[in-house]
Amino acid sequence: MKGSNVLVACVLVLALGACTGPPGPAGPTGNTGNAGNTGNTGAAGDTGAVGATGDTGNTGSAGKTGATGDTGAMGTTGATGNTGATGNPGNTGNTGNTGPAGPPH
Repeated sequence: MKGSNVLVACVLVLALGACTGPPGPAGPTGNTGNAGNTGNTGAAGDTGAVGATGDTGNTGSAGKTGATGDTGAMGTTGATGNTGATGNPGNTGNTGNTGPAGPPH
């Protein structure tokens, strides 16, 4: 059975080969292939050096002197002082000298 299957297969192949006609025209051009993948991003560049510190600025001019303030108002007159206390009585005077003797009677 195996041999007859092979024989039938060979006959079919020969029969198909005898029935083929002339080659057909060339087929159309194939589609364009897909674009390739994007390349990797490059590494970041080095950081630049720090710039130099700028010069110190000039000192500003001195400000102007302010105007003189107004004179203050006159103060209120003070209250009258209290009357002083009465002085102590003076000492009694000395007794006078005895007068001269009168004329004889």
